[in-house]
Amino acid sequence: MDQKKSAKPRVVIIGGGFGGLELAKNLKNAPVDVLLLDKHNYHTFQPLLYQVAAGSIAADSIGFPIRRIFTKQDNFRFALAEVQQIHPETNTLTTNIGTIYYDYLIIATGSNTNFFGNKEIEHFAMPMKNIPEALNLRSLILQNLEMSLVTDEPQEKAALMTFVVVGGGPTGVELSGALAEMRQLILMKDYHGLRKHNMKVYLVEGKAELLAAFSAGASAKAKKFLEDMDVTIHNSAHVQSYDGVQLKIDDGTTILTRNVLWAAGVKGEMPEGLPATNITKGNRIQVDEISRVNGYANVFSIGDVAAMITPDTPNGHPGVAPAAMQQGEWLAKNLIRIINNQPTVPFKYKDKGSLATIGRNKAVADLGKLHFQGFFAWLLWGFVHLMTLAGFTNKGTVFLSWAINYFSKNSDNRLIVRYFDIKTRMTDPESK
Repeated sequence: MDQKKSAKPRVVIIGGGFGGLELAKNLKNAPVDVLLLDKHNYHTFQPLLYQVAAGSIAADSIGFPIRRIFTKQDNFRFALAEVQQIHPETNTLTTNIGTIYYDYLIIATGSNTNFFGNKEIEHFAMPMKNIPEALNLRSLILQNLEMSLVTDEPQEKAALMTFVVVGGGPTGVELSGALAEMRQLILMKDYHGLRKHNMKVYLVEGKAELLAAFSAGASAKAKKFLEDMDVTIHNSAHVQSYDGVQLKIDDGTTILTRNVLWAAGVKGEMPEGLPATNITKGNRIQVDEISRVNGYANVFSIGDVAAMITPDTPNGHPGVAPAAMQQGEWLAKNLIRIINNQPTVPFKYKDKGSLATIGRNKAVADLGKLHFQGFFAWLLWGFVHLMTLAGFTNKGTVFLSWAINYFSKNSDNRLIVRYFDIKTRMTDPESK
């Protein structure tokens, strides 16, 4: 990688998620050179990963090439790279493509699945934080349904057709709803010989309510929607163990299942190099009111990996796309102020509301003092997600898929294109 210093300050952004992209866009006319590093050459629209896993939409429709986003931005460059270590004392990064120099560094590496130190669950449960993981999950679901058709042993057949979603936040609720909808609309159409009552869907949540960050009304309505769809819900319950067949919950319940889908928590993901004193709860980087990493003048962090601890936000900001995007936009303005020797302005998060869909015509929406549930909330959820997707083609593809799925009550994206072995955690792209 070119290590020559340019006349303009070099802003290096690690991570092409919502925060990193928004920051880079808002530096378009700034007197800086922007270098964005990511181990993928595309941006992932994570809110729709569960629909890829459920076979509702194609994986390509929620990924968009990073270079295409910045085609017309002259001060932007992208490098496909994995950052291995940060060296704040020399303003350099060690990467798999060489050493990279920076004047200003922004860590926007996002989060990864948190299994809370349980290695057994980590091995046998299925996470869903990126497109490859969503495709693995889709393959596992479809493979196990196929296996259930040819398995004679009753216990194994039941385990193959039992799905346990762990985590009652938006991802867990949306995934549970998608599985229940698959059972209702698709199972008996595609898998002749299987019956709806044989496919079980469970949702396990540690808190007393689902969607704990939503209003009480939205939480209660989401739970009712799922119960009406025959999802069995365990609140105030935690998974104790899972060995690939037997899942044990601390309320005394044991479930035989080959499908445990983990949406119970996240933790910050970052390269090595920052001292442990900078890392706080949830493996997040503690930052000040302008997103600067404590103790460093030119290192910043935004998005899920950052924790801006203030009296108003004792736990930091929520790990959602709007928070990351607002932080990226705000930090761009503050970087320009810093370069121009002007005073910075503290970040203030504007909560524009929360949305979650539970299935066909079913969603909840909290927009300030306005609360919607049902069909209108479902339309609102769809509109907001379409508008947030990167790229006109992706918007059109997803909208067309949704329209076809809605009127046909079916989907064409249930292809097993990679064979996933839960025991070895390996994928085989070739059919044997």
